[in-house]
Parts: sequence; structure tokens; C-alpha cells
Amino acid sequence: MTTAATDTAGRVLWTMRILSAIALLAAGAIHLFLVFNGTGGILGVMFVLNAIAALVLAVGMLVLHGRLLQLATVLSLLFLIATLLALILALTVGLFGITSSWDMMLVPETVIVESIGIVILAITTVLVFRSTPATVPTRRKGV
Repeated sequence: MTTAATDTAGRVLWTMRILSAIALLAAGAIHLFLVFNGTGGILGVMFVLNAIAALVLAVGMLVLHGRLLQLATVLSLLFLIATLLALILALTVGLFGITSSWDMMLVPETVIVESIGIVILAITTVLVFRSTPATVPTRRKGV
């Protein structure tokens, strides 16, 4: 791979990492906003934990490298999938006795933000796994 191609691939990966962090922060900010606007009880606690997790994963997307970056991208992708799945369950059959409806505050926006975030994180995960060389130590013969 030429230097120009390597530079371009590096810029694309860095851009996707930034977009991934923004998507995570947006999802976390929505949950935190809902807590500050009346969501309380166990649901409020879960929303605060969601916001904290989103912040930690977003920071990880920006500062980690190598295998830890791979782990952060996979965990971030799974996090947004789980968050969206929890909302969909709450909208349909209920989740832990909690039901939601489409006309509640920020529900459509949350579905859109988290869906876009899942696509961004899926692309980022593929790019991270393609760009990070395998660093599995090999055992030399005779040693």
C-alpha cells in the first residue's frame, strides 16, 4: 500500500472514530435529557447508567489503539444495538414492566439517532479490524 493510500485510510478511520463517538454521545445525551425532564425511578437510573456508558465508550473510541480499540468498537456497536432493542421492546411488548409509545418525548428521534449510530459503528468496526494488524505472538522453534 502506498503512503498516500495509507494516509487516506488513516484519515477515513479517524473520521469514522469521531463520528462513532458523536453517535454514542448523542444517544447518551438523549437519555440524560430525558432524566432531567422527568424520567425517574428505575428507568431514570438505567438512563443515567446508559449516559455514563455512552460517555466511556465515546472516550474509548477516541483514545484507544490496537486490540483495545477493537474491543471498544465491538462493545460500542453491541451497546447501541442493545439500547435500540430495549426501546423497541418497550414500544412493542414492554420491557421489565415498562412500556413506551411513539408519541412520548424523543422516541422517534432516539430510534433515528441509534439506527444511524449502529450503521456508523458497524462501518467503524470493519475498518478497525481491517487496519489493526494481528499482534498475536508466535513461538519460535528451538526456543
